[in-house]
Amino acid sequence: MSHKLLLLLALWLLADRAAYGQGASADSLARKLNRYQQAALSEKLFLHLDRPLYLSGETMWLKAYAVDGTSGKPLPLSSVAYVEVLDKQNHPVVQGKIPLKQATGHGSFLLPSSLASGVYTVRAYTSWMQNFGPEYYYHRSVTVVNTTAASGSVATRDTAGYDVQFFPEGGNLVQGLSSKVAFKITAKSGTGAAATGKLLDQNGTTVASFQTLRFGMGSFTFTPAPSATYTAILTLGNRQVIRRKLPRAYEQGYVMHLENSTPTSLTLSISATAGQPEEVFLLGHSRQQVAVATKALLANGRATFTLEKKQLLDGVSHFTLFNAEQKPVCERLYFQPPHDKLAITARSDKSQYANREKVSVDLATTASASQHLEANLSMAVYRLDSLSTASTADINSYLWLASDLKGIIEHPEYYFTANEPDATTVADNLMLTQGWSRFRWEQVLATTPVAFPNLPEFNGPLVRARLTQAGTNKPLKGILTYLSSPSRIIRLQNAVSNADGLVQFELGNLYGSREIMVQTNPQQDSTCRIEVFNPFSSQFATTLGEPFAPQLRFKADYAKRHFQNQVQNAFADKAKNRYTEPPADSTSFYGKADETYFLDKYTRFKVMEEVMREYVPGVMVRIRKDGFHFLVIDRPNKAIFEDNPMVLLDGVPVFNINKIMAMDPLKIQKLEVMASRYFHGSAVYSGLVSYTTYKGDLEGFKLDPRVLVQQYEGLQGQREFYAPRYDTPQAQQSRLPDLRNLLYWNPAITTSTAPTKLDFYTGDQAGRYIVVLQGLASNGLSGSASFTFEVKSAL
Repeated sequence: MSHKLLLLLALWLLADRAAYGQGASADSLARKLNRYQQAALSEKLFLHLDRPLYLSGETMWLKAYAVDGTSGKPLPLSSVAYVEVLDKQNHPVVQGKIPLKQATGHGSFLLPSSLASGVYTVRAYTSWMQNFGPEYYYHRSVTVVNTTAASGSVATRDTAGYDVQFFPEGGNLVQGLSSKVAFKITAKSGTGAAATGKLLDQNGTTVASFQTLRFGMGSFTFTPAPSATYTAILTLGNRQVIRRKLPRAYEQGYVMHLENSTPTSLTLSISATAGQPEEVFLLGHSRQQVAVATKALLANGRATFTLEKKQLLDGVSHFTLFNAEQKPVCERLYFQPPHDKLAITARSDKSQYANREKVSVDLATTASASQHLEANLSMAVYRLDSLSTASTADINSYLWLASDLKGIIEHPEYYFTANEPDATTVADNLMLTQGWSRFRWEQVLATTPVAFPNLPEFNGPLVRARLTQAGTNKPLKGILTYLSSPSRIIRLQNAVSNADGLVQFELGNLYGSREIMVQTNPQQDSTCRIEVFNPFSSQFATTLGEPFAPQLRFKADYAKRHFQNQVQNAFADKAKNRYTEPPADSTSFYGKADETYFLDKYTRFKVMEEVMREYVPGVMVRIRKDGFHFLVIDRPNKAIFEDNPMVLLDGVPVFNINKIMAMDPLKIQKLEVMASRYFHGSAVYSGLVSYTTYKGDLEGFKLDPRVLVQQYEGLQGQREFYAPRYDTPQAQQSRLPDLRNLLYWNPAITTSTAPTKLDFYTGDQAGRYIVVLQGLASNGLSGSASFTFEVKSAL
């Protein structure tokens, strides 16, 4: 019997393995990736900054574009973009919440006048993007010069070492299998360094020679021998020699190699060591949209896939090889430049202007077929000098290349415009050295959907908080929690804590710096500790920015910019902080009240109890052992509620009615009553009584000490860009100096099928000025343009 049982067990195992083999298909991998893509919608941000260099105390202007990471089309998912300027220790020097409407938004930062000279990082992200790591945020380096200290500084030579990294194609070196190895040499500044080199084995024998091609990148091919170790010897242009060990080679595994076999096709070759399962799967996706899903059988440890380039979307594509158990074993990136882009045609009416002269600019946006295309643009005009020579980031190269790779891409525009024979090889080296994936395959292949802690913010910022038991930090579940901000516009949010003690509130369009108050009903819960989370990300990507080194030869330029800035601050300082107030909905969250009393229309009593008894028939005042209670008349049901209503003072819940009754009624301007049961989020109120003070600031009312009061920075208001217009003789003859470095900033340009005209005026500074435009069309085409003009002072 035992032999029969063993035979049956063996047959069952074989049948189960066969069934698994039939179920494990390339299509199942594609379905899992599609399922993940639908849950993990890809969102990207691009910022157009007005200039690459600023002085401390100047204003930084910005325009944000939000796009779908797969299609490149505008994505109206999030209503808030979090923008920060970070120093080299990743400490924020300024932060702001930029409101997004229909996938665009604009804002500004007044850089502190005390800000030290240096290279700073501007980064931007949404709440949803925080689910996928800081590498996915938008990053841009800018230079800030503090001219009160920089004009006499002398640059110090950077003697720090170089960063050298090696990247085997597909992921790993495998003994006995020929492998392509890419390498990158980076200076401390983050730019690539040229070098030549050779690869030596442990016996000192040269097995490969190589050199960089562009931007410090190159590649070579060799076959690792069993039990061998390898050292690369690199010689830099300054004759400095660097020695680096290669990654170790594994005894078993797979190697992947991708070739541009024809102008229209790719060949992907697979090699494997003996003993590996014969069946392999290949999944190719372009920004999470499946392009290729197929399988092959290894013959003598080799397999080949031929892929048509037209199967791939524009931009960066990933090819991942899976073994028979559907575990990823190799990955490779490929870049296909976009076939189309948004063509922006921009020109001024003249190439040379006098001081305070009108400049007219004609704009047109077209697709590649020269058809006019509506687009959303932003435009900056600033003076070029020796301090602002850095190139501006361009939206097309960022969205289709830089945003899908890890780290800083040196001259990303090269990969879109280069026509030299080595351009394809340079792009391939970039894919090999700076590959990165927005997700981990463990998340895609998991049997249960991934839970994302940060939700999209559809209607303004979300405030997240945690409730714990005082003294134990144990999460409190099922606690009704309230959030409010004192104001004459009555707003109140509530939420119930989940199993982790988490609650979140949707604030809507709350602008500026405000106090928020988070509390629970102390009569229902008196041991609650509340912690409000910082909405800004606490995770940081590794970035290598060029260190700031003021040059002595630019001393005169520093002094000139310092003088110009001081003059502008003296004569145009009032124009810096003009804000456009967003339209505010003054309706209370409960809508129109059943009863409204403006107390100035009545005889004013000095005691709140008299006010309630004499003027508010919809609320009955009762005194019990614990003090005052309100009983609201339920008009629809012609009854009286037995419980206290929700009582608000300037929108803040007050659960101790004795405190309200002790308040001076002369501080109250308006009183409103909801004379029915009111359903509000997770709460149900037995009526509602709302008091509003004249200023909406609680008028010194002392809150319960258990209420968490915290300063909160809401959405950023829209600062107006100030530019004088010299369109009258009086303005032309004004004796106020105009030494603006930034002549014009317009973040809200919309083109149509007809050319668009814009105009602005030059100032009093002669020199060369550059006009920079960035734009995005509704179909996902993006583009940029720039041109220069001269301003000459009259003799």
